[in-house]
Amino acid sequence: METRRVLQVDAFTDEPLAGNPAGVVPDANDLSETQMQAIANEMAVSETAFLLESDNADRRIRYFTPTQEVDLCGHATIASFAWLAEHGDLEPGTSTLETNVGVLEIDVEADGTVWMTQDNPTIREVDLGYGEVADALGVDQAGLEGVAADLPLAVSSTGLPFLQVPITYLSDVGGAEPDATAVAALANRVDAAGVYLFTFDALEAESTLHGRAFAPGAGVPEDPVTGTASGAAGAYLEHFGAFDDFPEELRLEQGHYVDRPGLVRVRVGDQVQVGGRAVTVLDGSLQVPEAEADDILEA
Repeated sequence: METRRVLQVDAFTDEPLAGNPAGVVPDANDLSETQMQAIANEMAVSETAFLLESDNADRRIRYFTPTQEVDLCGHATIASFAWLAEHGDLEPGTSTLETNVGVLEIDVEADGTVWMTQDNPTIREVDLGYGEVADALGVDQAGLEGVAADLPLAVSSTGLPFLQVPITYLSDVGGAEPDATAVAALANRVDAAGVYLFTFDALEAESTLHGRAFAPGAGVPEDPVTGTASGAAGAYLEHFGAFDDFPEELRLEQGHYVDRPGLVRVRVGDQVQVGGRAVTVLDGSLQVPEAEADDILEA
C-alpha cells in the first residue's frame, strides 16, 4: 500500500487554526479519482486540493469535498500556492493553473500573499420568495426585505455559483440558524453550489462586509472562509452598483461564527481576483488504498 504526503493549510489567515483549513496533496500524479475522493473524505475538511502535472499550464489542480469533486475552490488554491512558495517550489510572480473551469492565473507576492484570478463572472437574478429564503436560513424575513430594493437575490459565479443573499444587520448574519436540508434544496433549485449570506454591517471598520457560506448539498454545512463565494460576491456588488465609487479592493470577513476568523481580499476589474495568506499547520502522510479498493485510509 503506497503512502502520500498530505498537508493541512489554513487559508485566508496568517494565524494557525484560523481561516479555512484545506487539505493539500502536493503530488497527486497517478492517483485515481476514487483514491482522491477517499483522501478528501479522510481529511474531513471542506475541500482538499490535489496538485498534478499539466500539459496546458504550469500545474493542474482538482478539488474534492468529503463527498464529491467541485470545479473550483478559492481557499484550497490559496493554501496550495502559499505552501509551494513557502517551501521554495514556486518563486514570486505569475504562474498558470489548469482547473475544471479552465486555465487561471495565480500571482504570488514576495510576502506570501496569493492572488487567484477567477473565471469570468456571470450573474442572474432568481425568482425566490423572501419567506422561503428566510425559513431555509433561519433569519428574519424583514432583514432580507430591508435591502431587496437595491440588491436582489441573484446567483453569481466566478467559477462556482453561489446564491447571494444580502441582509440588513450583523446580528442577522450571526443569528442565522440554517436548515441544511432546506438550504441544499434552495441552492439546487437555482443551480447554485451554496448560499452566501452577507451584510455590510461588519465587525471591523476597514471591512467591506461580513459573510457566511452554506453548501450542505456539496457536503459542507458551513464553510469557514470561502474564496469562490467572495469572488462571486464582489462581481455581484459591482454588477448591481452597490457603491457609487467601487473600491479598488474589497475586504470580506468570514468565519467568526464558527471560531475560524479569516479575511478574503477581492479585486474587481477586467477580471475578478481573490487574495490572502495561508499557514501550514499539519504535514504528514496517509496510506492510500489500492486504486480499485474501497478500504478506509489508515493514518
